[in-house]
Amino acid sequence: MEDALPALLEKSVERKWRVVVQTVDQDRSAALDAHLWTWRAESFLPHGTEGEAHADAQPVLITTTGANANAAAVRFLVDGAEPPDLAGYERVVFMFDGYDEGQLGLARSQWKKLKGEGHSLSYWQQNPEGRWEKKA
Repeated sequence: MEDALPALLEKSVERKWRVVVQTVDQDRSAALDAHLWTWRAESFLPHGTEGEAHADAQPVLITTTGANANAAAVRFLVDGAEPPDLAGYERVVFMFDGYDEGQLGLARSQWKKLKGEGHSLSYWQQNPEGRWEKKA
């Protein structure tokens, strides 16, 4: 995820989408914050974390809650974060490690729940070359 998430966030910012990234705890939030500042030397990915000054103005905001302080249209859920009410988002992205049985099981249960609620879903998987392939 450390490689895939920043690239997807960068694409979102290029499209002028405001994004919120939800993780499970403050330690993970701090780690993602540090990683996004240094993930690629030739890149700048503007972002902030909840609780910081001007969080509402950040194009990418990292949070541990269901809040949407930056009025994002796109929400990324990582590390098994529990989704809030998804009404109002144009896109919601659940990122998980498909080789981790715990994360895979959680992703499957989230898929089933969201599908049952009538959401339009698609599933993408990263291939060994790093490209994304639509699976469903």
